[in-house]
Amino acid sequence: MGTENNVSTASERMAWRAAQELHDGDVVFVGIGLPNLACNLARATHAPGLFMIYESGAVGAIPERLPVSIGDPSLVTDSLAVVGQADIFQCLLQRGLIEVGFLGGAQVDRWGNINTTVIGDYANPKVRLPGSGGACEIAVHARRLLIVMRMGPRTFVEKCDFITSPGHRMNGRTRAELGLPGGGPTRIITDLGVLDFDATGEAVLSEVYPGVTPEQVRAACGWPLRVADSVRTTGEPDLSVLSLLRERLDPQRLYL
Repeated sequence: MGTENNVSTASERMAWRAAQELHDGDVVFVGIGLPNLACNLARATHAPGLFMIYESGAVGAIPERLPVSIGDPSLVTDSLAVVGQADIFQCLLQRGLIEVGFLGGAQVDRWGNINTTVIGDYANPKVRLPGSGGACEIAVHARRLLIVMRMGPRTFVEKCDFITSPGHRMNGRTRAELGLPGGGPTRIITDLGVLDFDATGEAVLSEVYPGVTPEQVRAACGWPLRVADSVRTTGEPDLSVLSLLRERLDPQRLYL
């Protein structure tokens, strides 16, 4: 699929919209997948000074190609440093030096809590998931947290089966009451639109992609999703962005 097809896919829209949240000079704790693609797109367009840090220890990485895993050797290309995980978490993340964190998961609820641990009962789960990794620390300490997930009633749930990474309110208690230092989730970027968080910490639909209605988004949500008084229709990636994504950033379609 080259740029002769100028209709963007859901993955391309998500990567493009997530890239809009990144500013030149931001320090980003990034993983693999669409968030990584979004960071590379931002750096190739409006944020050339984006500073990327990986859980595996690469600091200031400029990969020569799209990494296929968090341990991909390409991450050390032109890195300022390659350090141990203890340094990444203790010296950078826990000191509040990470501006933006990216997360996804198997489930997210209305408060931005994320589950990457189990589906079903913890002691006798239907599915055992990979677990936290560094996700809980990112959710606790990052100044801003962006969640990137495809929307559906089984992923956007009334109550997470297990809270791996905290959002704005857990079991009725706020981040402040729990002593969590980071800013918490700021946006959930989906394949249908964008959810912001209001003053109480609840997710509210604020944007839809062209051709998507708020009713469609609510139907894809597992809780009675609140809708902002004025819902914006966001733009779409233009041909230059599609060319970057398809031909330069992810030509093998690893994540697109």
